[in-house]
Amino acid sequence: MGRKVFVSYKYGDTLVQDLNIYDVNWLGQRTKIKTKARHYVNLLTEILEDDDNIYKGEDDGQSLVDFSEGYIESSLRDKIYDSSITIVLVSKGMKDPLKTEKDQWIPWEISYSLKEYTRNGRTSLSNGIIAVVLPDENNSYDYYITYDNVCECRSLNTPFLFQILKDNMFNQKSPSISQCSNGSTVYHGDYSYIQTVKWIDFKSNPNQYLDKSIELRDNKELYSLTKNVK
Repeated sequence: MGRKVFVSYKYGDTLVQDLNIYDVNWLGQRTKIKTKARHYVNLLTEILEDDDNIYKGEDDGQSLVDFSEGYIESSLRDKIYDSSITIVLVSKGMKDPLKTEKDQWIPWEISYSLKEYTRNGRTSLSNGIIAVVLPDENNSYDYYITYDNVCECRSLNTPFLFQILKDNMFNQKSPSISQCSNGSTVYHGDYSYIQTVKWIDFKSNPNQYLDKSIELRDNKELYSLTKNVK
């Protein structure tokens, strides 16, 4: 049975690995196109199974500044209501530092992915959510994921994220933790409602992460969820 996947991303972010995309005109002339986060959504349609359905988030240049919260809600609720999984494409330029988080699409898309709605007697569930981290323009993930050689574990730069994403990571109510020799806290098991995966790993086995997101969703009572944009 096909899954319905909503994809949240910063359409025009160009701080991503170049995908060598060319436009060909009617004369057969090729012109190099600047890769954007949006182009990775195209790849998702190829990576996921044929009967999976993708719903896309932000359009290019679409601003929230002049939209009411009611308009945002109705727009996103219609897109997200029938989906069961939200993929957030984490990219280096996903946040606009000149705008508040309430004036950017991704936080609202996460919020409405987590909320439950009743329509025609049917109540939707919260979506499972996966943070798929895109490589930056230097083909590196270090802006968000690094490896701690002392603790032999990865570190996530969660302060980089939108607050609602950050709040729904490391949010297991009773996490299994240990202390590293350098004083860092190491989390074990399913410590986050929103799982984090590199693009290169996700595309090699997407079903593993999609299935895991549903498993976490079905056990959401184990997590302290933040559903509102701050």
